[in-house]
Amino acid sequence: MPENNRKQLTDIPFSVLDLSPIAAGSTPADSFRHTLELARLAEKLGYNRYWLAEHHNMPFIASSATSVVISHVAAGTSKIRVGSGGIMLPNHAPLVIAEQFGTLESLYPGRIDLGLGRAPGTDQLTARALRRDLRSSGDDFPEQLAELRNYFDPSPAQYSHVKAIPGEGLNIPVWLLGSSGFSAQLAGELGLPFAFASHFSPHNTLPAIQLYRRSFKPSKVLDKPHAMVGLNIIAADTDQEAERLATTLQQQFLNLMRGKEVPLQPPVDNMNDIASGNEIAALQNQLGTSIVGSPQIVKEKLEKFLEESQADEIMAIAQIYDHKARLHSYELLAEITPLK
Repeated sequence: MPENNRKQLTDIPFSVLDLSPIAAGSTPADSFRHTLELARLAEKLGYNRYWLAEHHNMPFIASSATSVVISHVAAGTSKIRVGSGGIMLPNHAPLVIAEQFGTLESLYPGRIDLGLGRAPGTDQLTARALRRDLRSSGDDFPEQLAELRNYFDPSPAQYSHVKAIPGEGLNIPVWLLGSSGFSAQLAGELGLPFAFASHFSPHNTLPAIQLYRRSFKPSKVLDKPHAMVGLNIIAADTDQEAERLATTLQQQFLNLMRGKEVPLQPPVDNMNDIASGNEIAALQNQLGTSIVGSPQIVKEKLEKFLEESQADEIMAIAQIYDHKARLHSYELLAEITPLK
């Protein structure tokens, strides 16, 4: 790409991914209050969209009933787009999701996004509890996606005795989410926007974005590809403080690696005190695209990432134990970009 066409931080929108984290010593009720406070701040600062993610049986994530939390956030804000990052479609009947998001779009017109993933967002036992059986393993995701999109389509060719009410005829943007190439290629072939989970799959980021763009076919939804990338971004007034805050995220992944799921843990001064050398290396590999530091460092790392990826949008996630520090991280990011 010619130098004068390369994107700058001021050229692209920034958005927020929130897992409604449950910190040690707090409750899901606290998480939902914090989520709404962050959403209101994000709207005030000019972030583009605010997404919540479906996970189950995880003691550090409160957003399991994702559609309900989306409604909570949309009701407490006025203009920011609110959506799912994502709904794990294999866990649900497509009709149920069409009705839920048809309801959300009817309540908050023009503000709802439907991001869809094909992973379970949980372990196999919990997936079985959600689905009652595991016949829908994600392999039939393209068929489920087509069924879901048909419920929104009012054209005669899509006539069916089963209708999504509300839902039919509503313009609800559908995004595909991914951490590998499957959804990247599918999103490209269908001409849909694509969001990549670089915050936990850093090494697949550039190949997936490139595959999406190569596969892209213009559609009535998009005439050119739109690739959004989810990034761990933790900003603080100093590099030292940001690196300390980031140990909460590192502990989250360390505990997942150890099969020990607990609420979000307070930061520690040195991860070497609680993790082995091999574990530290695994964390660095898993969290390789995380951007952590003071405003100047965050800006430099973001510029480098944007130069490499040419992402069309960046969605920041900040798993920070202290709520006020999390709010401040998003404030600093807004000053760095600056947001449109």
